[in-house]
Amino acid sequence: MADLRFQRNFGIAAHIDAGKTTTTERILRYTGMIHRIGEVHEGAATTDWMEQEKERGITITSAAVSCQWNFPTVLGKATPDTKKYNFNIIDTPGHVDFTVEVERSMRVLDGLIALFSAVDGVEPQSETVWRQANRYNVPRIGFVNKMDRAGADFLNVVKQVREMLGSKAVPLQLPIGAEDNFKGVVDLIKMKGIIWHMETEGMTFDEIPVPEDMVEEAKEWRAQLVEAVAEYDDTLMEKFFDNPDSITEDEIHEAVRKATIDLSIVPMMCGSSFKNKGVQTALDAVCRYLPSPVDIEAIKGTDPDTGEELSRKPDAKEPFAALAFKIMTDPFVGRLAFFRCYSGHLDAGSYVLNVRSGKKERISRIMKMFANKQNPIDFIEAGDIGAAVGFKEIKTGDTLCDENHPITLENMFIPEPVISLAVEPKAQADVDKMGMAISKLVEEDPTLRVKTDEETGQTILSGMGELHLEIIVDRMRREFKVEVNQGAPMVAYKEAFKATIEHREVLKKQTGGRGKFADIQFEIGPADEEWLKENPGKGFQFVNDIFGGSIPKEFIPAITKGFENAMTNGVLANYPMVDMKIRIFDGSYHDVDSDAMSFELCAKGGFREAGRKAKPVLLEPIMKVEVVTPDQYMGDVTGDLNRRRGMLEGMDTKGNAQVIRAKVPLSEMFGYVTQLRSLSSGRATSTMEFSHYAPAPNNIAEEVIAKVKGKVSA
Repeated sequence: MADLRFQRNFGIAAHIDAGKTTTTERILRYTGMIHRIGEVHEGAATTDWMEQEKERGITITSAAVSCQWNFPTVLGKATPDTKKYNFNIIDTPGHVDFTVEVERSMRVLDGLIALFSAVDGVEPQSETVWRQANRYNVPRIGFVNKMDRAGADFLNVVKQVREMLGSKAVPLQLPIGAEDNFKGVVDLIKMKGIIWHMETEGMTFDEIPVPEDMVEEAKEWRAQLVEAVAEYDDTLMEKFFDNPDSITEDEIHEAVRKATIDLSIVPMMCGSSFKNKGVQTALDAVCRYLPSPVDIEAIKGTDPDTGEELSRKPDAKEPFAALAFKIMTDPFVGRLAFFRCYSGHLDAGSYVLNVRSGKKERISRIMKMFANKQNPIDFIEAGDIGAAVGFKEIKTGDTLCDENHPITLENMFIPEPVISLAVEPKAQADVDKMGMAISKLVEEDPTLRVKTDEETGQTILSGMGELHLEIIVDRMRREFKVEVNQGAPMVAYKEAFKATIEHREVLKKQTGGRGKFADIQFEIGPADEEWLKENPGKGFQFVNDIFGGSIPKEFIPAITKGFENAMTNGVLANYPMVDMKIRIFDGSYHDVDSDAMSFELCAKGGFREAGRKAKPVLLEPIMKVEVVTPDQYMGDVTGDLNRRRGMLEGMDTKGNAQVIRAKVPLSEMFGYVTQLRSLSSGRATSTMEFSHYAPAPNNIAEEVIAKVKGKVSA
């Protein structure tokens, strides 16, 4: 059994271009897993293995790598106390289009290195990543990268993390020099300076006394650090008030560790990954402050039969429990299911229970992943991350467990798609091939949805953004050799009700022999706000107020199913219905002619009839847009956003540029990047992420509905 105290499962997440993959590449070099550093801009990074990633210089899919790090060391050299720490690292994408890759990684990780650019600070996607880490209570360390760039300001980023992300950011280091002169850091715990040697790729370094001009500043920040963590150690608190100089390094480390795992502070460090500075000290901080699997409380789950709460400790002797968080198709080994083992022990070739399907699955082989390479292992134990091969039907979010001790672990949050694209194969011979390609891609990517347009017969793909769908079509062409014609991108509208009305629906059919009869009285309208807060993403509130058996209990699930199925096509323009409440309160049935199918059909008919009277409205996706532009283009950029029905929310100054924040409907944002370039001579940049759905103005709604109706009549 491995000693789990020396295991760290962590991810690296940040805004686009903060240096996640570059940092991962340095980690692999320093831990001896690769012998030559591959750069992202050369398409040579280990974790960016897809063709599209190499070409574009972006990360599209999260990649898992394993390595070992010696800690503690003296000046980078092992000592008798040195232990080997095992790392499972997941490098995640920065683009919001691939946000599910970050989401599912956060669900299974114990810790996180949150990267920030020293020049740009907290950016929109940094906020998204932070929210995701908060959702799963992931302890994190902040690493301010790109300290060698013009405009780098470490303490300003620390301030932004406090103000914009609402976290108690506490510096553990201060930079020595900045921009071109950045050469090292002052360790505020040791009160020593570290200067890296460039000729050894930053592998070695010297310890120096704190530079004279920084002594006062270093003392001030050290006092703030001790004060921030003193409450986690009573002796530390006493010493802090009596004699701060008597506090030992080990006491501070222990208190910082407790405060980090408790999510009370975020230790902040700095460096420049591209220039090989600071990554090793960040790895030491991972060993020191981020939790091992045994530091995390037992994972909670529910009994699939009784619904009672169960827990599993991170121990190989406990019953096996794991969560499948990603499915990937490999051309050589077939389908791989990445999973995090929370408890127990699993041998290759043994069986597990898939709780969702209720079926047994044979895991023929277990792999340790290294980007897109697999190394077979004989078994996996609690606290580790691996990949399974040989299963039949495992999906993202499935719980795999010991068949004698079933448990359902909490699934992950999957965001809703906001943009659609019609595709059809160029050649008739490719129809089956395209269907197979899409089914494999949908299995890999839970944010990709597919449906067939009943009127036109086209296949509609829905995803998180233009880039997301572009990559999907490109993968169909390259990996599955399917050439497709594609339509223009379309907005994924939704529908909702504004009023609550009562309705009675009676279904009577007599066609010789046994007939069909169902009668339900119900209220239909918008879901309660309280319920929506407690059930985010559920979208359908069903209340059963039937008393006295006017409708037998066994027909209630059929009624629920009827309404749920009907919701997929709204009453205005066949867009999915969201946040709907149904309350059934009366009805009747026939001893012979009533069955589950009758009540399901009755519910569907009732939805169509009553829905038209419940004031349905069209909802459009609203995007959160942030534009960074030089001063002189400010007027043009804001004017353009106003023309796009944008609601300006605020403006800030960042260096010599202006930051404009706005909420803009997605339908107005197609081709925005090109337009912005021409407005600002290529000097402005923008980021966009989904914010919420809001009712579309009447004229827009009428246009959309008319277009859909026109397509139907055509």
